[in-house]
Amino acid sequence: MYDVIIVGAGPAGLTAGIYASRGGLKTAIVELAMPGGQAASTEKIENYPGFPEGVNGYELMNSFHQQALSFGVEFIYEEVKTLDLKETVKKIHTDSSVLETKSVIIAAGSKPRLLNVPGEDLFRGRGVSYCATCDGAFFRGKKVVVVGGGDAALEEGVYLTKFAEEVILIHRREGFRASQIIIGRAKGNPKMRFELNYVVEEILGSEQVAGVRLRNVLDSTTKEIQADGVFIYVGTDPNDQFLNGEIKTNERGYIYTNQYLQTNIEGVYAVGDIRDTPLRQVATAVGDGALAAVEVEKYLAEH
Repeated sequence: MYDVIIVGAGPAGLTAGIYASRGGLKTAIVELAMPGGQAASTEKIENYPGFPEGVNGYELMNSFHQQALSFGVEFIYEEVKTLDLKETVKKIHTDSSVLETKSVIIAAGSKPRLLNVPGEDLFRGRGVSYCATCDGAFFRGKKVVVVGGGDAALEEGVYLTKFAEEVILIHRREGFRASQIIIGRAKGNPKMRFELNYVVEEILGSEQVAGVRLRNVLDSTTKEIQADGVFIYVGTDPNDQFLNGEIKTNERGYIYTNQYLQTNIEGVYAVGDIRDTPLRQVATAVGDGALAAVEVEKYLAEH
């Protein structure tokens, strides 16, 4: 029997684990992959306080992980299948066991949203990627396409210029949703060019990605661009596949919480990217994790 089980080991889950375990709670984090979440695959995080020169995402998340271990957090590397949360004792069903706990913090994060166009699934791992840090080095001296108009698309586009001969950024609008400093950096990079007011209709190729077919959103004309790789950054969707309808979410599947990060079920909290929040950053995830762990301590003391 655990005092608290945390589902997910991104920055929110790791912080919750650090606070809960340091507070004397028997704490476990259930995680399918390596700790760190999406932050661990970010080449450089520039806006996390305390690092004037920026910090490598993997290194930062590894520090979070090591700190959690030092306070005695138990890590269980399994996939969460379903949650049974209605009773006082909550049950976490994984692929090989059933874990029992007095409280739950859901920190499962989000995953890259798909374009859902022909060729995307076919060429995944053969030129289609959602992680420039993971796959950028495979495209040294080649031409790649980046799809999206937010911070992630422009930041990762700039990162890809370290390897690629040319980076073509495709965005459905004229303006970007990214911060001005990132926009300036991208527009000032001689290896980047922009195809604005276009959407990707199809990813082309035979064995590997060979290019993309674009459609202009203003006049519906189409054209093809040769490319060796396609990196997709068009937003995220919550990792909600294990939720069974007990927890209230918005129409996109993000979990509703109150100001104390409580869900609609007593003893169950949600933190980080999986909750309905206006900002998804490492800094906000850390704040979520700390608050939820403190609230769990109060909840357990009262019950």
